[in-house]
Parts: sequence; C-alpha cells; structure tokens
Amino acid sequence: MLSQDLAALPLVLDACAFATRMHANQQRKYTGEPYVLHCLEVARTVAEVGGTPTMIAAALLHDVVEDTAASIEDVRAAFGDDVAQGVAWLTDVSRPEDGNRAIRKAIDRAHLAQAPAAMKTVKLADVISNTRSIVEHGDGFARVYLREISSLLEVLTEGDPALLRLAQAEVERGEAKWLG
Repeated sequence: MLSQDLAALPLVLDACAFATRMHANQQRKYTGEPYVLHCLEVARTVAEVGGTPTMIAAALLHDVVEDTAASIEDVRAAFGDDVAQGVAWLTDVSRPEDGNRAIRKAIDRAHLAQAPAAMKTVKLADVISNTRSIVEHGDGFARVYLREISSLLEVLTEGDPALLRLAQAEVERGEAKWLG
C-alpha cells in the first residue's frame, strides 16, 4: 500500500505545482487569501475520505480551466486523460450567452448530474469549502448561493456519503444565518 501511495505522489505534487502557478495572482473573493488555498482545502478533504490520486489531482485543478488561462487540453497534456476528464466534469459548461444566472446554473447542474461518483465527491468537497467561505465572509450573495447549492446537492447524492452530509450541514448552517 505504501509503495502505491508513493507512486502516486508525483501526480499529486505536479498538480499542486500547476494549480499554484495558474492561480498565482488570484485571491479568494471574500477573504483575500491566495486562491490556491481553496484548491488545497478541496484536495485535502478528498484525500481525507480516501480519494484516489486522480481525484486528488482533479481537486487541485478543479478551477484552472474556469478561472485561469489553462485549457482542458493543457490539463490533458500535463496529467493525462483521467485527470483531464475529471477536471472537465468539474468545470462549468454554461456560457453567458446561454441565459441568466438561473438558466446557466441549471445547465451546470445537469452536467454534474451525469458525472461519475468520484467527481461528485470532489464537487462536494468544493461545495463545503465554498459554502463555509461565503457563509462566513460573504454578503447578501449568500442568499442566492445557498438556494443554488441546495439544488446542486440533489444531483450529488452519488458522491461520498460523509461529504454529502457535511455539505448539507454547511448549507443548513448558512440558511439559518442568512435565510433564518
């Protein structure tokens, strides 16, 4: 088991380095922290529930296509098909021209509904991190966000059960604070 874990280490370290480079000048919207700390938190959460190296790498890279100049092709060239497919599942597919925010979120939710359970687990870790940040540091946007995430959780039920319960608890805590 240990040798298997060590064999996967270069993938995870390379993904961490790539995410750090790509998010280098970005900060979290509500906290001002370096953006990559969010990626590390999501990856740590996935690792804590026994995520595979591919899941951990996808967690580290989950926002690089959406929020940086990196493309899925860049991810594929650096990390292979499995990680690139994972990142593709975690990347929003809607575009501004698709309609208003509600329509775009419905498109992205339908996309995630088709994702494999492993990537739903990664998305749950992302939801937990984002929800904590927005509930704690956000403003009135938390009200909109919490409604969207409640709907999203309905399509993530195939993800890790412990993370699903934790995500639901974070949303409930946020609703008590912001929608109470």
